[in-house]
Amino acid sequence: MDPNHYRFRGVWRLAAPASAVYAALEDVRSYPLWWPEIREARETDEESGELVVRALLPYRLVIGLESTRRDPAAGVLEAAMRGDLDGWSRFTVAADGPGDARSRVLFEEDARPGKSLLRRLALPLHPLFRANHAVMMYRGRRGLAAYLTGGGADGAGAGGQGTAER
Repeated sequence: MDPNHYRFRGVWRLAAPASAVYAALEDVRSYPLWWPEIREARETDEESGELVVRALLPYRLVIGLESTRRDPAAGVLEAAMRGDLDGWSRFTVAADGPGDARSRVLFEEDARPGKSLLRRLALPLHPLFRANHAVMMYRGRRGLAAYLTGGGADGAGAGGQGTAER
C-alpha cells in the first residue's frame, strides 16, 4: 500500500433534478457559497481554475483544476488536479428513480499529495487524512442539498453538514 495514493468514491443522493445538480457542480465559482471547506474558487480561464480548501485539519490546500470532460448528456464533470494535490476528480450525476425529482451523484477521485509535508506525514496520518476528506464530503453533500433548495449551506446560512457513502 502506498500511503501517498488516495482513492475516494462516494455517493450523494439529493432531492433535486439531475440537471440542477449538474449545473450547480459545473459552477465551481459557487462552491464557497455552499461547501464550507472550499474557502475560495478562482477561474483562471474558461477551462481551468484554482480552489483553496481547508477542512478540519490545520492545513490548507491550493488545488489547480483543469476541465478534462464536461458532458451534460452523460452527467459527467471531470478535472485534472495539480498543485497541493495531483490527480483527477470526477462527478457523475444521474436521475435517481422514476421521474426527475431525485439525483444520484457519484464522486470519484484519485490523488497524491503535491505538498512535501503531506507526503512525509502520509504514513502516520493516513487515517486522519481520509477522515478529513470524509468530513469535507459529508458537509459538501449537505451544503449542496440546501443550496439547491434555496436555503444556504445548512438550510439557514453557511456551515452545512452532509453525507458521503464510502
